[in-house]
Amino acid sequence: MAKKRYVHVGIGGRARMYYEAIAKKYGDYADLVGFCDINRTRLEYAQKVMTEDFGYHPIKLYGADEFEKMIEEQKPDIVIVTSIDRTHHRYIIKAMEMGCDVISEKPMTIDADKCQAILDTIERTGKHLRVCFNYRYAPQNSKLREVIKEGTIGDVKQVHFEWLLNTSHGADYFRRWHRDKRNSGGLLVHKATHHFDLVNFWINSYPKTVYAQGDLMFYGRENAEERGITKFYSRVYGSPNAEGDPFAIKMEGNQSLENLYLNAEADDGYIRDQSVFGDNISIEDTMSVLVRYANGAMMSYSLNAYSPYEGFRVCITGTKGRVEMNVIEAIYINAGDDSSKEGLVKGKKITVFPMWKPPYDVPIEEVEGGHGGGDPVLLDDIFNPNPSYDPLHRAASHIDGAMSIMTGICANKSIATGLPVEVLKTVDIPKEQLKK
Repeated sequence: MAKKRYVHVGIGGRARMYYEAIAKKYGDYADLVGFCDINRTRLEYAQKVMTEDFGYHPIKLYGADEFEKMIEEQKPDIVIVTSIDRTHHRYIIKAMEMGCDVISEKPMTIDADKCQAILDTIERTGKHLRVCFNYRYAPQNSKLREVIKEGTIGDVKQVHFEWLLNTSHGADYFRRWHRDKRNSGGLLVHKATHHFDLVNFWINSYPKTVYAQGDLMFYGRENAEERGITKFYSRVYGSPNAEGDPFAIKMEGNQSLENLYLNAEADDGYIRDQSVFGDNISIEDTMSVLVRYANGAMMSYSLNAYSPYEGFRVCITGTKGRVEMNVIEAIYINAGDDSSKEGLVKGKKITVFPMWKPPYDVPIEEVEGGHGGGDPVLLDDIFNPNPSYDPLHRAASHIDGAMSIMTGICANKSIATGLPVEVLKTVDIPKEQLKK
C-alpha cells in the first residue's frame, strides 16, 4: 500500500501531537513532506525535533506565504491544519481547491461566514474534511454514549453540562492569542466546541436554538483593579512585577516554550507570556448557554475559566432515568508539558440512576494518553488505513464540525444581541445532511 503524503500548516504547540505520531508510529502509512508556518524559528525547531529526536528524514520548510507552493511542489494527499483558529478556513479551502483532503484541529473555524465558505467548498470540490474531536474517543465519553445508545435512560430530555477550567489551564487562554476574540471566537468556540460536540454525539442530535450570556468577570486589568491588585505588567519575561504572581508563566528554562515562542519572537512578534490581568482581552471567562436540540432535548451549559480545579460534570435525564458523569482533569500548560498530559484524567465516575431501581456505577476502561486517553485512539483512527471497526462511529465529519461550532457561534451572537438565535438560519446546511 502506497503511503499517504501529508503536509502540515501551523507548527505551534498543538501540532506536535500529529507530527510526532507520524514519525514514531505511523511511518509505514504516512509520509510527512512539508511544514508551513509564519515563523521560521518555529519551523526550524520542529525540523530539529523530527530529525534529531525522532530520527525522521528532513522535511521541506515553507513560509505562510508559500502554502500554495508547498502543495504544488509536494503534491500531498492530505493537509493537516493546526494554525491559529481564524486562519483555518483559509487553508482548508485552498487545500481542497488544489485537490487535497484535510484534517483540521478543532474548531473547524470561528464564525458563520467562514463556516459557510468551508461547507460550500466541500460541496463544490467533493473533497473530505476530518475535524479532530479527541474527547469523543476518551473512554468515559465513549462509555456515556454507549449507555445512552443502549436506551438505559430512555429518550433524552434534559442535559446539564458544567465545565471548569482551572487557574493554570484556564488562565492560559488569557495569556495567548486566544484572548482576542477575532483570533479564537472566544472560549465558546475554541474550547466549548469539544463540549458541544460531545452533547451532539451523546444524544445523537444537533442544536436548533441557542441563547447565551457571558462576560469577562475575573481576568483583565479592570477586574484585577477592583480586587485591589496594584502591580501590573504586560508580559512576564523581563518584568519585575511578575515575580511572585501565581498566574505568571515563565518560559525560561522550559525547552519547548523557549524554542517555540521565546526564541521565535523576533520572527513575528508573537508574545506567549502576556499577563492575564492586562488590557485588550475581548473574550469571556464566565459563560452560560441554553440550547434546544432538534430532537426536543434541552441543555443548560456553563463554562468557567478560573476554577480552583479542572474537570466537568454532566447530568443527562431521560424517560427511564438519569446518568451522571464526573471527571477531574490534571493541570496542563499548552506546549509547556508533554502533550500526553493534556486533558489527563485524575478521576472519573459514571453513575446510572434508573427510575424505581437502585443506582449503580458503570465500569470505565483505563487508557493512557492525552484528553483522557482519547488522543492515541484518535490518531490511530486518522493515520491507520485499516482502523478497528468503531460501532460508536466517533470519526467526526465536516457536518459534525459545523454543528459543534455553530452552538458557540450562535451563543456569541446571542451574547451580543441579547436574543435567542436559530442555528439553521445562521448557516445553510440541508437537513438531510444532518442525518439526525
